[in-house]
Amino acid sequence: MRKILSLTRKVCEEYSLLKKGDKVAVGVSGGKDSLTLLYTLSQYKKYIFNDFDIVAIAVDLTNGKNDYSQIKELCKNLDVEFEIVPSNIFEIVFDIRKEKNPCSLCANLRRGLLNSKAKELGCNKVALGHHRDDLIETFLLSLFFEGRISTFKPITYLSKMDLTVIRPLLYCEESAIAKIGSNLPILKNICPADKHTEREKAKQVLKSLEQFYPNCKEKLFNAIIHKDRYNLF
Repeated sequence: MRKILSLTRKVCEEYSLLKKGDKVAVGVSGGKDSLTLLYTLSQYKKYIFNDFDIVAIAVDLTNGKNDYSQIKELCKNLDVEFEIVPSNIFEIVFDIRKEKNPCSLCANLRRGLLNSKAKELGCNKVALGHHRDDLIETFLLSLFFEGRISTFKPITYLSKMDLTVIRPLLYCEESAIAKIGSNLPILKNICPADKHTEREKAKQVLKSLEQFYPNCKEKLFNAIIHKDRYNLF
């Protein structure tokens, strides 16, 4: 946990992710990444910088079928407000639209509901659990499927919503997050597309590359965040 907190502090300070008076909505899917983010920010507030508020928001994709009781208990123990937003996103994506590539539509619908609830609760920032591996995988997906060099940023301002999206775990490896997450009440993933996505393929590509080029993920990460990363020609 100490390393996770240290890296979180580093990215928060380098990119000014948190400021005095912020009210941060933490998007809680119930997976290891979002729960680790919630726990980490609660510890960050307790031990490092306490001049901001946290509220956890879960968008229930199954319109009440998910059991959030253990996550509610976690939030109670962390002294964090917890809100559940009901939705029928699964029905829309899989039954009505019958999407062959459901991830993009699902993500857009979830983000819309999360951001709207955040605004309703008076939040000015939304924190997402994207980590270092996500950053690299998104870079590869953009390269292979869009033909461009792009990935997400540590901090992004959404002018239409007047919200700022932050990613405090951006410097943390997925393996380290998994260790913390193993002790948290992870919600079972019931998505039919789980482990069958293009992102999962990107994970396998990186795994294969590591066999031939040790530390390639570290080098890719450093290349992406390097200050001269745009000086390609």
